[in-house]
Amino acid sequence: MQAPQTVSATPAASGVDSSAISGPIAIIPLDNRNPDAAAKVTGALEVSQGKAVIAASGSVTSGTETTEVTLPHRGVLRVCASTTVKLAADSSIPAGEIPGLMMAMDHGAVEASFATGRNSDILMTPDFRILIGGPGAAEVKVRLGANGDTCVDNAGVSAPYVLVSSVFDGGAYRVQAGQRVMFQHGNLHEVVDQEKEPCGCPPAAKGANDFPLAQSEGLAPLAPPVPTPAAQPGQAPEPTATLAYSGAEHAPKPAVPDSAPATAPAAPAPPEKKPGFFNRVGKFFRRIFGAE
Repeated sequence: MQAPQTVSATPAASGVDSSAISGPIAIIPLDNRNPDAAAKVTGALEVSQGKAVIAASGSVTSGTETTEVTLPHRGVLRVCASTTVKLAADSSIPAGEIPGLMMAMDHGAVEASFATGRNSDILMTPDFRILIGGPGAAEVKVRLGANGDTCVDNAGVSAPYVLVSSVFDGGAYRVQAGQRVMFQHGNLHEVVDQEKEPCGCPPAAKGANDFPLAQSEGLAPLAPPVPTPAAQPGQAPEPTATLAYSGAEHAPKPAVPDSAPATAPAAPAPPEKKPGFFNRVGKFFRRIFGAE
């Protein structure tokens, strides 16, 4: 299989160059450093220099991060995290023409940012057939939600012709340039125009949780405590609180012997001290760790 001579990640505004050299339909980077985030690629492909090259058909499954799939001479297709997309070249196109891209997904989300040509690209979902026609530059985002909810966003200054057809009843809905639509329950007749929520990949997490749930539930070890800095020469160390527990305070008091004279009153026992806060904390830890 001949490798592509050039790879462009920016779609051309005028569409696909018909003089482009034919080659594979997709190139996917493979990150072996992080197996959870790395994409899984299957199908008719070759693996070389940390990249998987799909010749005519295959599938891409993203891990915990979005996978950026390069479409030679056209642009990119971003496969969002935990999403599987099947890719194939349109075999019905006559020889010598640039075929459209056939895509299929049943969950997750994708972002198409590529040049469109004479032959349309098609994205299939369980409920819809989404046609992306050209020429132009597509900035199309599609997200599949629960109960068949399907979000389609046709953005960009050179937005292509996007037509959503029902797989079951044959109806169709055209998503205009700059329009974001939600088809509820996989139904063309339940349309939310100008959907507020984005249709593409979810934003990356802003920061890690300072006290993760796995640690609070005992499923992961807590981070080691920060050591106390040593005192500088000539500087007195700062006092620290110490957990202490005295068993003598909680020992049973001896009973008064029966032989003691009746006329001699027994010495009153000293009142039992209530354990302080640190004593109660110490007793709590001993009960947990089996010292009692």
